Amino acid sequence: MKTKGIRTNKINIVTLGCSKNLVDSEVLFTQLKGNGIAVTHESKKDNANIVVINTCGFIDNAKEESINTILRYVDAKDAGVVDKVYVTGCLSHRYKDELEVEMPTVDAWFGTNELPRLLKTLRADYKHELVGERLLTTPSHFAYLKIAEGCDRPCSFCAIPLMRGGHVSRSMDELVMEAKSLARRGTKELILIAQDLTYYGLDLYKKRNLSDLINRLADVEGIDWIRLQYAYPSGFPLDVLDVMRDRPNVCKYLDMPLQTGSTELLKVMRRGITREKTESLIETIREKIPDITLRTTLIVGHPGETYAMFQETYDFVERMRFDRMGAFTYSHEDNTHSFSMPDDIPADTKQERVDDLMELQQGISQELNQQKVGKTYKVLFDRKEGGYFVGRTEGDSPEVDNEVLVPVSGQYVRIGDFATVRINRAEEFDLYGEVL
Repeated sequence: MKTKGIRTNKINIVTLGCSKNLVDSEVLFTQLKGNGIAVTHESKKDNANIVVINTCGFIDNAKEESINTILRYVDAKDAGVVDKVYVTGCLSHRYKDELEVEMPTVDAWFGTNELPRLLKTLRADYKHELVGERLLTTPSHFAYLKIAEGCDRPCSFCAIPLMRGGHVSRSMDELVMEAKSLARRGTKELILIAQDLTYYGLDLYKKRNLSDLINRLADVEGIDWIRLQYAYPSGFPLDVLDVMRDRPNVCKYLDMPLQTGSTELLKVMRRGITREKTESLIETIREKIPDITLRTTLIVGHPGETYAMFQETYDFVERMRFDRMGAFTYSHEDNTHSFSMPDDIPADTKQERVDDLMELQQGISQELNQQKVGKTYKVLFDRKEGGYFVGRTEGDSPEVDNEVLVPVSGQYVRIGDFATVRINRAEEFDLYGEVL
């Protein structure tokens, strides 16, 4: 008969989903380390006897990946490879009651706001003195800074408020303290994230205060780049553009998910804006900051989207010529407003529309990238891969945007450092150059 020997607990945190989940995992990681507990993040070795899975429950593909990951570790538990499996994050928060019945061998389920309870289960204390401190799982030269949690927007298709609750801003003092801590440990780029950056401060300061926050973060010594992701177009605080224009370490980059180019569908989606107002906003942004990089994401196949509405979106993308764009098929999420509508567009039609948009964007990206050949850019290098040093310009966020590739042969840069690069070749989504 096989018996388990006594082993010291070691925890492996597995993170699924977006950068906001990654920050949550880093906070958990920091708290566990602060309690003197052995912990790793996404260890490739099966040498941890406790696994904490931080799940995503945003759309069908993400939910499927989360379920498959949980099942993998449940099987490992049944095989005696691990002792405990705990599940936290969005999927757990949203479907806890159903999942407890379907997966009884998971040891415990936790919601998105239950860090103290999770720590107590892991025999760790919540250490208030560690608030603002964070051990990174990203390369140390860049870090995501989550400035708020939850969302108050009423978008018809979105389940975020069901999983993350209403909008709650973090205080400026706490965020500046965290930024200083990160800078002391070598972070050069802060990527500001939230479900909606533009709502920042309304709950704490009774006004949209994103520009004030950015100004204070821009004063932190050692921070060379501050990047904004997930800005909402309706009610966009235009004073942010003044800060972006005037502060040299605020990237001229804005990620603003627009979802569709059809005014009729924007109304169905409850986005609080029209295509005409969106185009006017984009025009204002580009007038104030002519060299800004604009990134957006679009949803196709929302209930009721006709071919004519899709064509409006296609024409919108053609006119706006976004620097970066992603397109996704609509996911029918239970308990959202859109769930009451029939999911009436066939899956293959949705995918065809995504493919059409991305083919259009590929051509736009190719043209815009070709215009960069012969020009020089400040590049932050992230890694070395396949005979190249791989970095990014001010107009590129990690993982989702263009990369700049410099051959290793005959050139030398240090990962995490900046260098001036002249672009000598361009493809649809990558640039190639040489260090000057």
